[in-house]
Amino acid sequence: MPSGSVFRSIALSLPEALERETWGQPTFRVRDRIFAILATDGGSVSLKATKEAQAALVGSEPGTFSIPAYVGQHGWVRVTLANVDGEELRELITEAWLMTAPKRLARELHE
Repeated sequence: MPSGSVFRSIALSLPEALERETWGQPTFRVRDRIFAILATDGGSVSLKATKEAQAALVGSEPGTFSIPAYVGQHGWVRVTLANVDGEELRELITEAWLMTAPKRLARELHE
């Protein structure tokens, strides 16, 4: 059961990832593009995803995954950290980063 600090350490371990407060919440960016937003209470995180991934996640585990306000219409998914497996969280964060990072930088992750 990962916490906000576990999420933060995974997100910031990715190349060129940084944290910046925006809208009163911690946002996680790569080259100034947001790939994750941590809830102020640290209990959930919204991650960039495809609409297909969002539908699959919310459909499979509605107690863990939901559609966040504002960015949900673009495929983002809210993850309740207390309910998600650490390895699955790592995969979701990495996918969000890969969708956001420039292609050249994304390729470096796999080298």
